[in-house]
Amino acid sequence: MAGHRIYSTGVASVYPLYVAKAERKGRSKAEVDAIIHWLTGYDAAGLDRVLADKIDFTAFFEQAPAMNPDRARITGSVCGVRVEDVEEPLMREIRYLDKLIDELAKGKAMEKILRS
Repeated sequence: MAGHRIYSTGVASVYPLYVAKAERKGRSKAEVDAIIHWLTGYDAAGLDRVLADKIDFTAFFEQAPAMNPDRARITGSVCGVRVEDVEEPLMREIRYLDKLIDELAKGKAMEKILRS
């Protein structure tokens, strides 16, 4: 998967899609942000900077302040791919984020999404 085009895609171009998916299902932008904060350690200002600077997914995860160690507890499928089986580390991080957003859109409680 080295060189996959998602790696060089700007987070700012995908973020509105995450928010729209959540909002279509009655969830909020604040919940999307809480998921990103939990997963990566970015605070609100850090996430705003990422979006403003058009950082790509590679830099987004490389520069993440504190990747949550509990992310390894995220399991299940996204687009027919089991996230725990993804071997490429960067793709696994992207799939973790996708899975959490999917869980939000499916109505799962935030406590369960954030593995609390």
